[in-house]
Amino acid sequence: MEKRDRREAGERSWRLGRHRGGKRTGASPEKKYSAVREQPGREEGAGQESLSDGLIEGRNAVTEALRSGATIDKIYVSRGDTDRTLSQIVALAKQAGIVVADADHRKLDAMSYTHAHQGVIAVAAVREYASVEEILRIAEEKGEAPLLVVCDELSDPHNLGAVIRTAECAGAHGVIIPKRRSAGLTAVVAKTSAGAVSYLPVARVANLPALLKDLQRHGIWVFGTAADGNTDLYHADLKGPAAIVIGSEGDGMSRLVAQGCDFLVSIPMKGKISSLNASAAAAILLYEAVRQRMG
Repeated sequence: MEKRDRREAGERSWRLGRHRGGKRTGASPEKKYSAVREQPGREEGAGQESLSDGLIEGRNAVTEALRSGATIDKIYVSRGDTDRTLSQIVALAKQAGIVVADADHRKLDAMSYTHAHQGVIAVAAVREYASVEEILRIAEEKGEAPLLVVCDELSDPHNLGAVIRTAECAGAHGVIIPKRRSAGLTAVVAKTSAGAVSYLPVARVANLPALLKDLQRHGIWVFGTAADGNTDLYHADLKGPAAIVIGSEGDGMSRLVAQGCDFLVSIPMKGKISSLNASAAAAILLYEAVRQRMG
């Protein structure tokens, strides 16, 4: 009964008039996210910086990027280094909500293009992240029931890029990823997406289980992909407001995320291999949603 009540209310409740009471300001979100944000031009010098694959290397370069408000996915800092400048970089990063990871010096050497990283490398995003509210507003302005893809800790940038590419082609309104234990909008993701990151907004949130509860409160049904799912792909109702959750490459969905789904959807497997690549699973569910919505 509870699920039926949510279904009946869903078409109305996801609309932004009731979603956080947000006001519309500025340009249309669809236009805002129709182009990749260009990184400001920088000159490389004295091994202080490299923009290869979105990497910013060196203490001065990373500090300036943080102070300028550049969109940064993650900062790698040499493990065990107690240098004052590095401590200031870590403090600035944490203040900005950026993930900081300790890294072995050999890992930094392997990542570095300049070979003078000075114990710190930042991975810059190729574009700004959207908010979940902005993604929902795009669906509202199109007059469509939201179709979202939630990626639960996809660490392979090629997989994330492929999911974004498929989501854009299928007409999804946006992709949502967690801040931690996930690939971000790096140059590799952008390249694998074949340009889809230029058109499809991607949001990043701190807590996926909390996100799912928020989506459900606003009439969006959450469908998780699982081999032992209790709902067959072809019996899942994807016509209404829907969020499709794709698990990580190795372990699938985390326990709390799986518990937060309304339905666990299984894809029929006829061969000897029991699982699909994450991006392939996303493609199958997205295009089943497309088929149902065309009917």
